[in-house]
Amino acid sequence: MKRSFTLLCLLASFFVSSAQQAALPVQEFYKEVTGSTAKNLIDVRTPEEYAGGHVAGFININWNDSAFAKKTDLLPKDQPTYVYCLSGGRSAKAAGFLRQHGFTRVYEMEGGMMKWRAAGLPEEKREGKKDLLTRADFDKAIGSGKKVLVDFYADWCAPCKKMAPYLMEIANEMAATVTVLRIDADKNEKLAKELHIDALPVLHIYQKGNLLWSHLGYIEKEKVVANLK
Repeated sequence: MKRSFTLLCLLASFFVSSAQQAALPVQEFYKEVTGSTAKNLIDVRTPEEYAGGHVAGFININWNDSAFAKKTDLLPKDQPTYVYCLSGGRSAKAAGFLRQHGFTRVYEMEGGMMKWRAAGLPEEKREGKKDLLTRADFDKAIGSGKKVLVDFYADWCAPCKKMAPYLMEIANEMAATVTVLRIDADKNEKLAKELHIDALPVLHIYQKGNLLWSHLGYIEKEKVVANLK
């Protein structure tokens, strides 16, 4: 019995260790992908996101593209494979898919490109790409005497999509006292970095330029409304 229990503990430890090794902190990921040894380097975001800035040396194979399986099947499965997206959700799914389809060593970047940018690491970026909302615009918007509920989101983010309908309800129901400002983090990368937005969704409540409340991740409407009263 003791030997069986010990074996189970060892197996559990192995699987936990393997899971931890599969997701690398951004600095470790940076060290791993820098160099000349043979690796598969895959950015699984959309072509538009990739064009807006990506890690040097990575190819773009969109996780949401129906041809993802066909394209990745052409890569050598015995080489280390490194994947990332914007904040980690899509790359986790892509990494799981690749492991199931014969790739023996697959590593994800924890926190994705948002963590990479927050760490100030280098990226290749298309010239001339500008945020839709400047910091001056943002500061002016949150300077109102009314409370301003800021929603940092992205089109691919499932929790963001789930929250969007009730945020619009709040905008209508509390229009006299609350302004709702939704900011697409993909299209406002510089602003997101300046405000230390490195995961999604994020809600902020401001009044007269002061941050009153902040929340990361999905949250029910009732809790948001309670913080707006």
